[in-house]
Amino acid sequence: MVQRLFGTDGIRGKIVNAHSDEKSALAALHEARSVCPTLMRLVGEALGHLIDTLPGEGESVVIGWDERPGNQALVEGVTLGLRLAGCTVTHIGICATPALHYGVLWHKARLGCMITASHNPASDSGIKVFDAEGYKTSPEFEDRISNLAYALCEEEREIDEIDHAELCQPNERSSLEWGRSHHPLWLSQRFTHFKHLFGVSTLSPDLIQQPLLLDCSKGSASSWFAEWLTHHGIETQEVSRQVEELNKSCGAGDFSPTATWTVEQAAASEHVLLKNLKPAASGTIVGAALDGDGDRCLVIESTESGFRVIDGDAMADAMLVAGTQQQKPWLIAASIESELALLSSLTRLPVKVTSRETAVGDRWLSHALRASLELDSRMPRMLGVEDSGHAVLPSPHPHAEGQWSLVGDGSATLVAYLLARSVAKKNLLMKRGWKQRISVQKVHRELWNGTNELSDEIESIARTHFEGCGEVTQWNRHGLEGEADLMLIEALLNGKPLSLGIRNSGTQAKISISLRLDSSLEHESIAPVMPILANHLGDAMR
Repeated sequence: MVQRLFGTDGIRGKIVNAHSDEKSALAALHEARSVCPTLMRLVGEALGHLIDTLPGEGESVVIGWDERPGNQALVEGVTLGLRLAGCTVTHIGICATPALHYGVLWHKARLGCMITASHNPASDSGIKVFDAEGYKTSPEFEDRISNLAYALCEEEREIDEIDHAELCQPNERSSLEWGRSHHPLWLSQRFTHFKHLFGVSTLSPDLIQQPLLLDCSKGSASSWFAEWLTHHGIETQEVSRQVEELNKSCGAGDFSPTATWTVEQAAASEHVLLKNLKPAASGTIVGAALDGDGDRCLVIESTESGFRVIDGDAMADAMLVAGTQQQKPWLIAASIESELALLSSLTRLPVKVTSRETAVGDRWLSHALRASLELDSRMPRMLGVEDSGHAVLPSPHPHAEGQWSLVGDGSATLVAYLLARSVAKKNLLMKRGWKQRISVQKVHRELWNGTNELSDEIESIARTHFEGCGEVTQWNRHGLEGEADLMLIEALLNGKPLSLGIRNSGTQAKISISLRLDSSLEHESIAPVMPILANHLGDAMR
């Protein structure tokens, strides 16, 4: 089998000049983690040949991109490949990834391509692929793209310079400004549904006692989102437009979900949002950060000594508390790194909440929820969450009344959270559990598959340690769809849930260990298992 081109979330790598041949471009992705126009042409051509195997009709493709210096050449490369395969290509220009999702639906396209590398440095880029319903394509389809790309590179497919210059350009350029005008209009439409969902009439500035500092990573939303919030009652100042380039010293990509800072640490930081924060009363929302392609958000709240991150779990918890006050059930999907997936925090809510645990990645959150979408004029009560700030929420379909799609949008996440916090009762908000992640770098990932002898060794070490901390019951080791190498262990320790997940990185030579504990468990005695496991994996896999 050929090597996979796609990682956990699309293809990503350092942007380089076009390789002279496609075999070199493929090799460079794996050996040097680089992407170039030649690779994008090959991927585009493979996509074009496979387009008829996807749901929908026609052969139209929508392409959007963010403001990375090398993106234009990559856009031309994928456009060339798609048009060589007979597709009709529409460029919607600079936009956020969620706007590309909506653009696919708006244009009734068969396929969508977003040229981005999310929170990676501006020197990186890549591609995320969406189907006709606005969902990221499956790993199985991405494997077919990889296989066909390798097959195509064995063929002679020369084109002359005139055809090359023409086919690098789209058949059509959208007349809509998706980044600057259509995205805020779409958010305003969703704002109405959020207000009905949470039973609130407007955004309340009570939680924000000074102008909200907004950091959009110098991405598309930096041109409009602060003005949108100010217009809707939350005085907001965008801070990332002053930085040199996308994602540099800005954005949610530099924040850990559990991060805290003293006032002095924040002031001394090079991060543009942190260094501009001002002390405020504890519990005041002082800042918010999106990532480079605008599909996730983390919020900053003041504390007694400084500031802390309000992560995706905490934001989702507020939305659930606010949304369940109308006494109607909810469906949530939470990744294996989310506290909400432990389920214990949901039992104090006044209505039934059905939870589904998923692999890491917002694609899997949508996958777990989409089968439950029904035709309804009211917004479905469902939510997908990752602690990294991805919150997948329903969005009205632009051409089908009562039909809904699912999308992670950092701007919508912030708006929904601010609405929810204005009505959620503080005493119902989740008592935060404890979680920690450690990555073991520079390992040979093929030595771990979640079921081999090394996996058994890790399970034995973990169980012995947990049994030294108390009574262990209901031990369950299993995997999950979407995580081929995952070993997930769930158990009760002294009657309270814990979860240990170990998985290979989808894009780098590293393996990650994630431990989650119920809020009532004392982590001081349990947490030392993390470096023990990390050292064992490092010794075995290097």
